[in-house]
Amino acid sequence: MTHNLLIRLILVAFLGLLAWGGAQGFWNGAANKAPTTTHITGLPPEARQTLDRIKRGGPFPYGRDGIVFQNRENRLPPKPRGYYHEYTVPTPGARDRGARRIIVGPPGEYYYTQDHYRSFWRIQE
Repeated sequence: MTHNLLIRLILVAFLGLLAWGGAQGFWNGAANKAPTTTHITGLPPEARQTLDRIKRGGPFPYGRDGIVFQNRENRLPPKPRGYYHEYTVPTPGARDRGARRIIVGPPGEYYYTQDHYRSFWRIQE
């Protein structure tokens, strides 16, 4: 088998895997993995303040606070659309919303991400 043919076969197999969707687990090793748990005291102060604001029902400083979180990265347990909502955790010194969020499921289900959905911690109170 020639070198070019072998490379073409590998490329076709790889593209087929991507089209099929099976590569997601390969590229996103953390996908579908249960989030690590952290106690609320392990969160940055801004995250604790945001969590308090969520529990009080606001006010929220960012217009996108409370929007539906779609879990496109599949890092949280799969749920129907509208199950999760996201809230911004301010990042000191950031000129925009930054990367930190709290994701909320039904009452009592809270997740924290500091890297814009790449990893999550389930918040234990």
